[in-house]
Amino acid sequence: MSGEKAIKLLKLGLSEQPLFTSRAHVFQIDPVSKKSWLPASKQAVAVSFFFDNTRNSFRIISVDGSKAIINSIITTNMMFTKTSQKFGQWADSRANTVYGLGFGSEAELNKFVEKFNELKEAALAGGTDKKAAGEGKPLPNGVQEKETNGSPRNHARQPSGDASNPGVPILSTSDSQLKYENDRLKIALAQSSNNAKKWEAELQTLKNNNARLTTALQESTTNVEEWQKQLKLYKEDNTRLKLKIQELEGHVSDNPGSGSSDMEQRLSAMRVSHQAKEQEVADLTRKLQDTLHIKQDNSRLQGELEELRKSKESLTAQVSELQAKVTATSEGKRVTSEQFQQLHSQLGNTLQQLNTIHQQMAKNASIDI
Repeated sequence: MSGEKAIKLLKLGLSEQPLFTSRAHVFQIDPVSKKSWLPASKQAVAVSFFFDNTRNSFRIISVDGSKAIINSIITTNMMFTKTSQKFGQWADSRANTVYGLGFGSEAELNKFVEKFNELKEAALAGGTDKKAAGEGKPLPNGVQEKETNGSPRNHARQPSGDASNPGVPILSTSDSQLKYENDRLKIALAQSSNNAKKWEAELQTLKNNNARLTTALQESTTNVEEWQKQLKLYKEDNTRLKLKIQELEGHVSDNPGSGSSDMEQRLSAMRVSHQAKEQEVADLTRKLQDTLHIKQDNSRLQGELEELRKSKESLTAQVSELQAKVTATSEGKRVTSEQFQQLHSQLGNTLQQLNTIHQQMAKNASIDI
């Protein structure tokens, strides 16, 4: 324990060494709706039991940084309720709130409950809650304890921690609402798990399609090599035909009277053949250029697909992390539910982008084939 915390505890009259310490996420009931939890700590913090020497009572203390987020006196009327395997709560009429603790495991929660009940029994046996609450003693003249609504109440008539105290949220109502919130989160978690399985199946389908497109691209590359060889042969034939045409034209010009009609027919046929060869060369050249463009587009799409796959893995990791947080905190985490919705939306957008890339690659492959 730091020196600053020790000084604070000594000023409060508490023992410097805690009787028991555990770590948990701290929550308080929403003072307005009385139906949802508000996080009091950003992370798991130490929650300790101390003995108050001044009031001869036991306290539950938790400090987050320099702020005391729990300072609750244990009374005989208090009851710690487990609402799930890792979450528990108790009502504090003095603070006019309900505290909730989310533990990392059920074993830690059980140890905390055992210590709570043990100190509650000690308070009952030693009457420490009466000394701490001042029960049986008249209040100073002109001093009255007030409810949150501003109406005074007689402390001896309304024992601390009583569920009938109108200033404290009725625990049964809170329990039913928290159970409702817990069930709603469980449904959301189940839906998220089902969606994750669906996304895994769709991702596997995309992987299979990508493998087929890769095979088609390899076949297209092989065809490009064959077309390049044919183009080279056509160019050689074209050059040879040009030379032959020039030779025949020279021969005709040198011997105009000898079989000129036959030579002209042959020359005309060779010109037609030459034009056909040139057209084939032009078609192959255009087809080769189109194939090279498709190859470049497929390479770009494969890069984008890899980036989207990494993005999906990152989002899946975030979903797993949020699932762990939901298991740890269980109830009333509306923020977590909103984050789930955002992640669902992001994963949906990612899948839509993957589907668009798949369609583009399929279109390119069909064009190539």
